[in-house]
Amino acid sequence: MHLAYPAVLSALLFCTGLYGVLARRNAILVLMSVELMLNAVNLNLVAFDVWLSRAAIETLHSGQALTLFTIAIAAAEIGIGLAIVLAVHRNRGTSDIDRLRDSAEGPDDSEDGSHGAAATAEAVEKAEATA
Repeated sequence: MHLAYPAVLSALLFCTGLYGVLARRNAILVLMSVELMLNAVNLNLVAFDVWLSRAAIETLHSGQALTLFTIAIAAAEIGIGLAIVLAVHRNRGTSDIDRLRDSAEGPDDSEDGSHGAAATAEAVEKAEATA
């Protein structure tokens, strides 16, 4: 088989994964797209390793060894990533990336802080009224 076939397939997989990372809002779909990109890289590593092993008499199969490391790193990444997504979903109720804010901000705080100060003043007035 010619080297162009796996290279083109790998490029298509990588572009599909890149589109998924850039266009999706759900964190789990973004993680799946990252996995698709890593699998495209694995396909390239193995294809080039087989292509280069035909030219050399003694080969080390370094592309296949790097693929095993990539698979191990991808497994760790998806495990930690899913744990973070599940923790965020339990705390916030959504896994939509656009709706999530920095964890240091409160739900009513805005970027400039003006709206958050008004909400804090309202909370102080309510507390004084009930006391």
